Amino acid sequence: MTPLEKWIWLDAEKHPDKQHTIFSGLLDKKDGNYCVVEFQRSYTFSSPIVSAQLRFSADTEFQLWLNERLLATGPVSVGGDFLGNEKARPTHYATELTVHPDGEQRQWNFFARVKLMPVGINEYSQGHGGFMLTGRLRLADGSTIVIHTDKTWNCRLNRAYKAPFIYDGRIKPDPYETPEEIQNIWHCVTAPIPPRCEEVLVPYNRQSMTVPPHGKAEAVFLFDKIYAGFVSLTGQAQGELALQVQCFELEDQPGSEETCILDGAAQQLTYRGLQLHSVGGYRIIAENRSDNPAQVIPQFISTHYPAAVCAKTTTSDPAVDKILEVCAHTLKICRQMIHLDSPRHSEPLACTGDYYIESLMTAFTYGDMRLAAFDVRRTAELLLYNDGRIFHTTYSLIWVLMLRDVYQYTGDAALLSDCADALALLLKRFEGYLGENGILETPPDFMFVDWIYIDGISLHHPPKALGQTCLNAYYYGALKAAEKIYGWLNDSAAAQHCAQAANCLRQHVNELLFDKEKELYFEGLNTPTPEKLLMHYMPQNVNTRYYRKHANILAANFGLCDPPLAKKLLERVMEDDTLGDYQPYFAHFLLEALFKNGLRDRYTLPLIRRWYASVEACDKGLAEGWIQPEPGYRFDHSHAWGGTPAYSLPKALLGFEMLKPGFQKIRLSPSLLGLNYATVELPTPYGMLRCHMEKGKAPALSIPAGLEVVIEEN
Repeated sequence: MTPLEKWIWLDAEKHPDKQHTIFSGLLDKKDGNYCVVEFQRSYTFSSPIVSAQLRFSADTEFQLWLNERLLATGPVSVGGDFLGNEKARPTHYATELTVHPDGEQRQWNFFARVKLMPVGINEYSQGHGGFMLTGRLRLADGSTIVIHTDKTWNCRLNRAYKAPFIYDGRIKPDPYETPEEIQNIWHCVTAPIPPRCEEVLVPYNRQSMTVPPHGKAEAVFLFDKIYAGFVSLTGQAQGELALQVQCFELEDQPGSEETCILDGAAQQLTYRGLQLHSVGGYRIIAENRSDNPAQVIPQFISTHYPAAVCAKTTTSDPAVDKILEVCAHTLKICRQMIHLDSPRHSEPLACTGDYYIESLMTAFTYGDMRLAAFDVRRTAELLLYNDGRIFHTTYSLIWVLMLRDVYQYTGDAALLSDCADALALLLKRFEGYLGENGILETPPDFMFVDWIYIDGISLHHPPKALGQTCLNAYYYGALKAAEKIYGWLNDSAAAQHCAQAANCLRQHVNELLFDKEKELYFEGLNTPTPEKLLMHYMPQNVNTRYYRKHANILAANFGLCDPPLAKKLLERVMEDDTLGDYQPYFAHFLLEALFKNGLRDRYTLPLIRRWYASVEACDKGLAEGWIQPEPGYRFDHSHAWGGTPAYSLPKALLGFEMLKPGFQKIRLSPSLLGLNYATVELPTPYGMLRCHMEKGKAPALSIPAGLEVVIEEN
């Protein structure tokens, strides 16, 4: 439908201090003007509603109900970056949803709760409060009616939401009043993804707690897994019930917190939070300020991107199966309106290294690649917005890999053309970082390599000596990926330019960053970093030459060296402990390199089994890492960037290769990798592909009709 986009908000004359806000949750919130506004409108129609196409958005977080049933939360995020938050993002998104009512409904009651001010660091605002809804309804009598937000709606300030994470139910909402129709500064683009779904969860160890009159009580409520979602509480009290809700992933670790006061006298005994948490349980400290016993009944509203399909890989090793299960669950809770690194951190979209791995995990588990494709497009917009740069240099190059691979799994040719301008801008920027020696010398930083410390130096933002070779390896991989992308776009000149640039870079990297005597790549040169480039995320270089696994893994993965040397490097990586260690995030690139270089049978399972210890320690969600990066740091357990087994293991078992994008043609060379048996499921546009393998027997394949498969013996 053609959108009729009318925005409404509190009347500016009555509420002058509740109009404007900051552009990003990354900015200082002292001028954010936090508040929560509620909107209501009832419609009565002469004929039953057959269907309706609704389109809606708000400036920041909202909840939308229809006839007391939640329709959606939002808005769909622009994604954002750590850079460029001093002004409004150029794009805002609306959700479009088709509703088919149950029964003969003639009356629709809308209710929306909308927040002013971005709070989470992945939340963004256009700088002014606003809410918009429009709908085209088809009635049983054949007529069509258009509805939209305007002055016939009602609005009110709900002052009980005093501040982020603080609710005081003693404060009644203001009376409803007429909203103001405001200038449309959003001009929403319709998001190409469905709304998140929700599920109400109850604790498994206890369902409620009793608080004595004028007394206090404390209780812990546990959920079976770690989930992403919203705090939900119900109280039974004659008076005030003050609650401190400590949300934790693991009981012995700190987490996030919400406080609320429920008030029976004011008939405000339910609470639903507005901010996303990562929750494995609650610790609730309650104070009953009345003369009668009170009860607290906690729930958790789990939310995630819809998952209609879930492919499973099962093996003869139950511990491996548990790893895959934890990886898939953690991916599920990280798939929201954007991919998240974790619902605990909820970082901006520009943490592309995380989301690249999550997109590949999705291809082998849930199959629906719309969110991944949308992330690719939104990241392209970030690059266009900031002259080809996002905060992490390595992640901007990984975006090129993500563009290539998401296209491979979707076959969506428009994805390539939509991102072509951003790709060209990014590649041009990196050409400008090349030194006279032919390798990347003057980038704004060398981050991100890995979440690990070497000699007290963080590989999050390492000096040149610990980050240069990895950045050049990612650049080489991006150039080779861009060569393929331009080939698909039939731009032979650009493809040839990328091929020549890649060959030139390869030559110079091998001249300058490879030690022929040791037959190893070292992590970077020891030449000084120019003073003008120094800042917090670009430390001055050090004099030590480092030989570590990271650079050698990437060299083998991206083909900076010939296959015989790549194989030797990977054998060193797997066998030589003197080359240091890496975290599960970086293990993704190692598993890719092993697959590409013919070492999957030998090393895939031994590497996958590195996840045993962390999953045995906590199977409620995936730990952020294996090795504590710095003293006192606590890993979260909701971090999907380390979940590559959900992709890498089924891929290795199948020997999967995409021959034509969009599953038009694939190649399989199944292998048990040393297991006794395994069953692998792979979602495809044609249906679920299944492969069952048992030792001593030929693989049994179930191939959906229409899927062209080339089978090769391993």
